Amino acid sequence: MAIRVVRTVSALRRAVIRWRGRGERIALVPTMGALHEGHLALVRAGRRRARRLIVSIFVNPAQFTPHEDLASYPRSLKADLDALADMKVDLAWAPTAALMYPRGFATRIVPQGPATAGLEDKFRPHFFSGVATVVAKLLIQCAPDFAMFGDKDYQQLKVVTRMAKDLDLPVKIVPVATVRERDGLALSSRNSYLSPDERAAAPTLYRVLTDCAGRIARGELLARVLDEGAAAIERSGFALDYLEARHAETLAPIGSLKEGPIRLLVAARIGKTRLIDNIAV
Repeated sequence: MAIRVVRTVSALRRAVIRWRGRGERIALVPTMGALHEGHLALVRAGRRRARRLIVSIFVNPAQFTPHEDLASYPRSLKADLDALADMKVDLAWAPTAALMYPRGFATRIVPQGPATAGLEDKFRPHFFSGVATVVAKLLIQCAPDFAMFGDKDYQQLKVVTRMAKDLDLPVKIVPVATVRERDGLALSSRNSYLSPDERAAAPTLYRVLTDCAGRIARGELLARVLDEGAAAIERSGFALDYLEARHAETLAPIGSLKEGPIRLLVAARIGKTRLIDNIAV
């Protein structure tokens, strides 16, 4: 059975009002398409929380800068819709860029706090404004009780959680654990860019994170552990953007285990592909 695809706000709201009138709870899974098992884990988590499930598919131009990969970002709408139909998703919300950002659109959300932690924002200064703006629109349009976000994009998760709280949006942001390949590589739509040699090296990020987390938990000096981890990542062929230990809730820098809880976060480039990952200590 084909999934229902909605492309106008009025049709979306009619469906939401109908479900609300029956007292049914709604979960939203925001995606940019090119769905993989990580996205489907979000869908399953949403299904466990709510009677009705919306998956949005929208490649958001506001979070790409001119030199980034908007034009080449993987798109596979038919395959995505087939996968969602198999999982009995109630509705796919697939707006166009012209609908989301019509002529004259002039409002942006500029988040602070976790969005200015000096991690992704240091390398992609406009990214979280684009994310916060589109996620706020999606939450307002879909009016869900729950919105599912993956742990893999950890800073994004904290930015969205803070935004929803600060703006009193009546939604619970639900984190969902990172889904990994058998060798530890975090699933990502951008993994499709990796050459065979790059793909073979990519699990180094998770191995280094795991090793560093264990050493920090055993009480080794945090700065030394991170320096050695950074060297190991670069030896494997990556250009490292950051390997950081941050407070797991605020993303503030920390200097020792006792300042925790700690989250380790990494971003690095191999070839033309930029990968990110994180784990708890």
